[in-house]
Amino acid sequence: MRIIRNISSISFIRISTRHVSTRKIMSTNVVSIHENDLINRCIAILKQDGVLAVPTDTIYGLAALVSSEKAVRRIYEIKGRLFTKPLAISVGNIDDLFLWSKPTLSKEQLSTGDLLPGPVTLMFERQISLPSYFNPNVNNVAIRIPNCQFMIELAKRLGEPIALTSANISNEPSSVSIDEFQFLWSQIDLIIDGGILASNDRRGSTIVDLSEKEYFHIQRQGIDCERIVKYLKEFCQLKEKE
Repeated sequence: MRIIRNISSISFIRISTRHVSTRKIMSTNVVSIHENDLINRCIAILKQDGVLAVPTDTIYGLAALVSSEKAVRRIYEIKGRLFTKPLAISVGNIDDLFLWSKPTLSKEQLSTGDLLPGPVTLMFERQISLPSYFNPNVNNVAIRIPNCQFMIELAKRLGEPIALTSANISNEPSSVSIDEFQFLWSQIDLIIDGGILASNDRRGSTIVDLSEKEYFHIQRQGIDCERIVKYLKEFCQLKEKE
């Protein structure tokens, strides 16, 4: 019931702000991705249980520290998302995958650049290093390294995983510009404006379940799906599970 009430209130905000053409200009929590010292500002906000709206190589996302239970909960509340639906994590380099998950691919297979960084989310068995409140009762974890220098630098500077999900109301279309989720701005601590994303593709990343050795399963067909499948079959010699 609590989630339903949140969704209702968010819908009211969306309707009431459609005609406020000056909101983006007047908002103090919207900054350009080119702003000086932006990474330090984002780190400071995240360390204080903050939630960011961030550009990626696919769609805009909501981001918080996995280590902040309060911030993770805020993401669910902002989106009106069921708490039983897991979040992905975003990291800064291939070595991080081995810290937070149990990859079934070798470091060599993960390091060619055909998968990461890129528009793909890889699912592996989770490591016990992830906090128990993060995606509880879920054995796997979905990991991204977006091909976005801002996100890579932010993750590297933090040295810990970032919870990441789409910047929208749950089950609604994804966003490729910040104007498309303007009705959520008041609930987000900082919105990083990267303009209209180059992908211009609302499907988001291709999600691949690699939790079983020698097999893969496409859980969601997203950007570059055909190329990713070809790489997994031909280079990694994996079999596809339907």
